[in-house]
Amino acid sequence: MRSRLRRALADAIKARDHEAVSALRSALAAIDNAEAVDAQTAPPVGAATAEVASSVAGVGAAEVPRRALTESEVETLVRAEVAERLAAADDYEHHDQPEHARRLRREAEVLRRHLPDAERA
Repeated sequence: MRSRLRRALADAIKARDHEAVSALRSALAAIDNAEAVDAQTAPPVGAATAEVASSVAGVGAAEVPRRALTESEVETLVRAEVAERLAAADDYEHHDQPEHARRLRREAEVLRRHLPDAERA
């Protein structure tokens, strides 16, 4: 799914589709953030060298692999992005901001197109 989103982002940039670019960049950023290293798995700080305070000693000692998301976790994140946009669009409608609501609904539709067929309903 991530590769489909990246390809769609490149196409949206070429087409100068600002709403699609915004939605796709946001979804990809949410995926990247979800893959961030858990702070509990990072090496402990305090084995500092005299040169750099609060650093971890040794070349590569602070290297920790990022979390790898499954395809279903990525789909869950994209579904959450769609739901978030639709809820915000409803709020904008409620506050008489139809243009903002339209933009958010368009972004939600862009993301929804990249979900598996069963999730579109």
